[in-house]
Amino acid sequence: MGGIVVCGLSQEVASRRVAQAYDRGVNYFDCAPSYFNGEAESKLGEALKPYRSKVFLAEKTMHRDAKGAREELERTLRRFHTDHVDLYQFHAVSSMDDVDKILAPAGAAETFFAARNEGMVRHLGFSAHNAPAALRLMDALELDSVLFPVNVNAWENGGFGPQILAKAKSKGMARMALKALAFGKWPADMKESDRKYPKCWYQPIDDREMARLALRFTLNEEVTAAVPPGDERIFDLALELASAPLPQLSAAELTGLKTKISSLEPVFRV
Repeated sequence: MGGIVVCGLSQEVASRRVAQAYDRGVNYFDCAPSYFNGEAESKLGEALKPYRSKVFLAEKTMHRDAKGAREELERTLRRFHTDHVDLYQFHAVSSMDDVDKILAPAGAAETFFAARNEGMVRHLGFSAHNAPAALRLMDALELDSVLFPVNVNAWENGGFGPQILAKAKSKGMARMALKALAFGKWPADMKESDRKYPKCWYQPIDDREMARLALRFTLNEEVTAAVPPGDERIFDLALELASAPLPQLSAAELTGLKTKISSLEPVFRV
């Protein structure tokens, strides 16, 4: 469950949503300080109080320097009323410059490994928004996981994803899937106020059958976990679909799915 789901809700409703998700088997919670300027962390942190020892909490930082990453981690721990997070990630690694800054003296990597030694985090990883940068970072550091798009449109039309999956498998890293239910980019001429799903910066798949096919595509790729979109309606749809068997796609189903997305602009490209 992504922290964006609880943004815009009262704390009472947010806590109820988290309780319902936990009761339905959700045990992986993904958040970041940048989600709605800290609202996601504050509300999810309060909602997770009864479940903190029973769930896996993944957090992120956009800071590429050691000092900024440390300060943000400490604030995250306070917001979640906890002494550690289960996974701490470099958020949205999008360029070689990001990697340079992370690896530099006094870069964020120093904070990450020190925090793990101190018990403030259990595992280290990153979220990938650029394939070459992701591959370089995986070679440069011994990390535990990578969070990246495992999405039929990004893979087929953008060429983004398979190379990261292959590298992660070869290094024994956990594969966390993003954007399983991303249809494509919103039309360039559409106003933000006209978007049906304003919490999503991309257009999510809301057709039930197509969503089922897309989710099967993602889960068939040997991922460790998949994070649904932040809109409550799409999140609920993903949980409903996951409550039933999601078998391997047949060749005909995969061909049909590729045909449906063939003209769409993917959210990510190599």
